Formats: sequence, structure tokens, C-alpha cells
Amino acid sequence: MNDCLFFGRNQFPILLKNEPYKIAKPIQFKFENENENENEKQIKQISSGNFATIFLFENGKAIEYLNENYSNQNTEKIQIEENIQKVTVGYQNEAILTKEGNVFAKGKDINPNNTNEFINISSLIEDKNDRIIEDIVSGFGSIYLLTSNQNAYGIGSNEYSQLGFDSETLGKTEKPILMMKNVSKIFSGNTSFHVFLLNSNQELFGFGDNRFGQLGLVYTTEEEKIQKLTQIQNIPKGKIIDIKCGLFHSIMLIENENENQNENPKRKIYSCGYSKYNGLGKDEDTYEFTEIKSSLFENDNIIIDFYVGSNHTLILTSNSKMIGFGHNYWGQLGTGNTEDQLIPIQIELPKLRFNENISNYHISCGFQKSFIYYSPLSFSNLEEDLIKLFRRKEFCDISFKTENGEIIEAHKLILKYRLNQNQNEIEKLQEIISKKSIKESNQIFEMIYSNNSNINPKLYFEIKEIINSNEKIEETMKRIYLNENENEKDFIIERKEKQYKFPKLILIMRSELYRGMFLSVTNDKSNKVTDYSELSNKSFQIFEYWIYSNQIKDDIQITQEIINEIQIGIDYFQLNQTNPNLFDLLINKFNNQN
Repeated sequence: MNDCLFFGRNQFPILLKNEPYKIAKPIQFKFENENENENEKQIKQISSGNFATIFLFENGKAIEYLNENYSNQNTEKIQIEENIQKVTVGYQNEAILTKEGNVFAKGKDINPNNTNEFINISSLIEDKNDRIIEDIVSGFGSIYLLTSNQNAYGIGSNEYSQLGFDSETLGKTEKPILMMKNVSKIFSGNTSFHVFLLNSNQELFGFGDNRFGQLGLVYTTEEEKIQKLTQIQNIPKGKIIDIKCGLFHSIMLIENENENQNENPKRKIYSCGYSKYNGLGKDEDTYEFTEIKSSLFENDNIIIDFYVGSNHTLILTSNSKMIGFGHNYWGQLGTGNTEDQLIPIQIELPKLRFNENISNYHISCGFQKSFIYYSPLSFSNLEEDLIKLFRRKEFCDISFKTENGEIIEAHKLILKYRLNQNQNEIEKLQEIISKKSIKESNQIFEMIYSNNSNINPKLYFEIKEIINSNEKIEETMKRIYLNENENEKDFIIERKEKQYKFPKLILIMRSELYRGMFLSVTNDKSNKVTDYSELSNKSFQIFEYWIYSNQIKDDIQITQEIINEIQIGIDYFQLNQTNPNLFDLLINKFNNQN
């Protein structure tokens, strides 16, 4: 059963048939077609606008609920062949981000000739080397893209200068246009005409609609638009964790380190903009970000997750409280009534999963509707984090073209490392490549750099022996990597607003084992190369968790099938020298459970 609760406006689209248009108390969300495989998978993300709501599942598939006035049926599968990583829905536009870094979008402001057809908007970026997308965000009529080179693009409506250009000169664009470079995060909202951009130095910039001070800038006229990149001054001290934008206001989450290093960092929440619909959590308009003060946030009650709809806000905290304030005409606060809430109040949270931590739950707010859903706590895909890091232009010093025409910026260090700096092996590789077609040569380079083994099996095994074995990983990395800069021995990876610090040596060693095991595992120890998606999801999660922690989760149930699957990878890629030995851990846990 899907762990999802719904409350608020039950129309445009109708999400729960045979239910009233106003649902003021959270109720269990049930999909129309419970027997379909996609609906039996765990929810990964929900994004909702006015005319559509998309549910993304852990298996990389998604379904959308559409306003029945605009579609022959209420529910549709999203027909994208690539694995979907993230979805975002604005007021009248939708976008999906795939694992390959492509973005497909549709809607009135994106493809006016066919509003129901998804088109690849990332392929429309003029700079072909800037087409790998890391994140997507929706505004009211705009979609924002963050590339692997840390550049921010916008596409769609520019009616309020929300793309950073004079709206009288550029009212709309059907191709992504560059808004700002050196961007680490983009913040907006599905009903917002304004956007914030954060750079790597924690400097905040913005543009778009500021008639109500929703950018945190004092306005001078009611028609004011911020038409060019403007730095937001006087923001609260601390690290900006997130900003969510409503129609007339913005909410910011700030984290400050405690003096006592053994205690969790303190998080505070701030707002700015228009208070007419009680969206600020206080009874006053404010044109700078000011703290929302409430006893509900005291006593080390840490904010885990929050979301902003058009005029309402919901917050989940570490002591299992749900806090809300703002517009409530449709019951979108989940209070059981339809009265607006001026200041933060605690909302009765329905009984969720037995003994599950509240941090496994997430909130999503659409246009006058809300969701609470369960998503298992998972670690990031280590391979993707590293590939993103090494694809950044400033770290790359060689490029090649893949079979599908993608330009990959590679790192000589990684190529040298994989060839073990052995001149004889490099010469062997050059000899093989000289006899291959351009297509096969590029496939070889792609495999060396990214371990993409979806190539001709014969070619794969022809060059496999040249690739560096795991036996000399530690020695090689100490020689050519760590000693280059003794002061920078750690990777910092942010995931779910938490920072994980890992030694570079360990991280890269494990990433090699990870890629080897899950990108080229064979089921019959023959020359048949299969994709990791054929492994069971549980085996994949076990290995992923082990990469980060050298442990197996206490609550995981080990089966003989899991042992067999992981044993294949361990045997095939000779991973038995890893420390600690994953297979030994599995066997011990299996024996203890039985």
C-alpha cells in the first residue's frame, strides 16, 4: 500500500474520485489503478500544479493526473524511455529530469503548438557542452534548469522578468536562455513569478515579480519588477538550506552551527512578502526576510522538511510535529476545517508507518492542495555524484563524443588511474583503437571513463584486460591523487540537506567497485553483459548502503536470493579483497537471522 496522505482542493485535476472538492483532514491517497506495476512501487516524489499532478516512483516511472477538461482520461503514464529522476509541475507547465541529464517538458509556455507533447528542452541549449542537467525547478509559467557546469537557464514566460530580462523586450522564450553562471541552487515555486539563485559563496540573487516584496527587496511602486540579476542584501546569517516561493511571498530555511559541536545545527525559518492570505506566519507585510517566531520551533525541535503552496506553508519537525499556517479555504492545511491560520499552529498528524522516523516523510504542496508521503531514507548514487563532479569543466582536460552524440568532458587523472599509468597498457589500447572505427573508439573511451559497458560484448572483453585491476587501486591513488594536494583529502557531498564527508581515496576506491559490480554484472558468468537494473532493488540498496557505511542495515532481511546476486558480482569482479568483505557480512547476518 502506498503511504501517501492527501488534503485540500480535489479538482483541477480530480485526484480522488467520489470524494468532495474540499478535503480538510488528511486521508489515504489511493491510485485509480492499484494493480499497475508503477503504482505498486514506492513513491519517490510528488509535484502538483493547478492542472496536473505527477507521482514519481522509485523505479524511475511516473504517472500524471490531468484536468479532465484537457484530457480524454484523468490518469496517464508519462511515456519517456529514460529513467526519470525528478519531476516538477508549474501552474500550467511540466518538466521531468532523467538520469541521463535530459529534461523533457510540455505546456502552454513551452510548446504552444502542442501543449500535451513532451519535448527535450535541454537539447535546445545553444552551448552543446552545457546540456547535462542536474536539477529542474518550476515557476508559474517558467521552468529553470541547473546544468552540470553550474549554469542556470530559464525557459517559458518572462511576463514579470522572471527569466532575468526586460519583459517588454522578451515576453516569452521557447529555448532555454542563460540567466546566471556559478549557480549552486535555484529556488522558485509552482505559482511564483519570481526566482532566487544561490552561488557557491552563499550569495543570493533574484529577479522577477517584487510588487509585494517577495524577493526580500523594498519596492517603490506596485508595478515593480526586478528585470536584471540583483543581489539580495540583509539576508539572515547562516547557511541557506532551502527557499520555497509562493504567489506573493517566500519562505527561507537557515541553518546555524551550535557552539556545542555535539549538538545538531539550529534551523530557523524566515519569510518575506505579502501577509493578506496569512502566508508569512505573522500579521505584517515585510520586505526583508524576518524570522517566524513560535514556541513550536523551540526545545531543539529541528525542521526536517517544509513546502509552500500558493499561499500556505506546511512544516515537518524532528519531534513528529506538523506545523502549518496560511490560506486554508480548501482545507489545504489539514486542520479539519477551512479557517485561515495567521500564525503557525500544530496540526494533528495521522498515524504513519509503525516505528518509522519522521525524516522518512516529505511534504509537497500544490495549488491549494497538499500531500504527505513516505520515502525510504536512501543514500545518494555515489557514481552519479562523482561523475557530476568530474564532468565540471574546470576539472576536465579531455573530451570525447559518445555513441549518441553527447560530449563528455573527462579527467585525465581518472583515465590514467584506470590504465594504472602503465605505458605498455596504453600502447596496447592505442593499437586496438587504431584498428577500430570512430564509433567503436569512442565507445572504448566512454567505457574507460564511465564504465558504461553497454557496448558490443566482444569489444568489451577485448579491452577489459587492459583496464586497471582493483589490486593496485590504493597504491595508485596515493601516488597520483592524494599527494597532489595534501590539504584537500575529502569530498563533501550534500544529500537531503545533510553533508557527508568522505576521504577521496576511499570514495574513489569504492566507486570503482560500485561501478564494476552494478554496471556490468553477468548472471551466468559468460560474455553476456547485463544492466544493473536487472538486479533486485534490495540488493542494489544493500550495496549502496555498504559503500557509504561499511555496514549492512540492521533492519534489512537477507535472503538466499540476495546472497546469490551479490556473490555473482563479487566473484565476477574479484571484489573479495575489499575490507570489510561485503560477502562475509552478508553471510554472518544471514546465519544470525536463521
